[in-house]
Amino acid sequence: MPDTNKLGLKIRQFREAKQMSIEQLAEQSHCHIDQILQLEAGELIPSLTPLMEISRALGVRLGTLMDDEPIEGPVLFKQTDFPKVIRFSGKDPKATSSNLDFFTMAADKKDRHMEPFMIDVKPRTDNVPPLSGHEGEEFIFVISGKIRINYGKNSYELNPGESIYYDSIVPHDVHAVGEQTARILAVVYAPF
Repeated sequence: MPDTNKLGLKIRQFREAKQMSIEQLAEQSHCHIDQILQLEAGELIPSLTPLMEISRALGVRLGTLMDDEPIEGPVLFKQTDFPKVIRFSGKDPKATSSNLDFFTMAADKKDRHMEPFMIDVKPRTDNVPPLSGHEGEEFIFVISGKIRINYGKNSYELNPGESIYYDSIVPHDVHAVGEQTARILAVVYAPF
């Protein structure tokens, strides 16, 4: 497993501690068994939606899977922290690349309920991005580039300086418009 993907190891450790089989975790998280196997092997990181479902099935907060050592007090995020990137492979369990580079901005904050991320959103190569939903809420602020959010049957385009706040239970997708990478600040709230 690559050093950069400790997530798969944590998922396996939590699953084994709960004496769950891969099949049980797949069923309870509504994920494909192959996706769980690839994830635990460090071969991919799923999009945020399956990761939230996996954390819920394991009975841990999303942040618990992403953290190294919990910190009680405030957590600072500095520009030098940008190399701590998480690349989600998207909603396709067979995907091996990422169009979203997540920079966690609250790594190791103990017992947090919100997940703040700086995200570089790369242009998509597929024509119709799949929509997915999960419990919680999301706030997105566009820093650079142009973003399209498909939200249920609606679509919203945001330019730098614009934001959107929505219930993430509604199926949605966030992607860059055009051929340039966009950067957003996203805060995701996922109830435990």
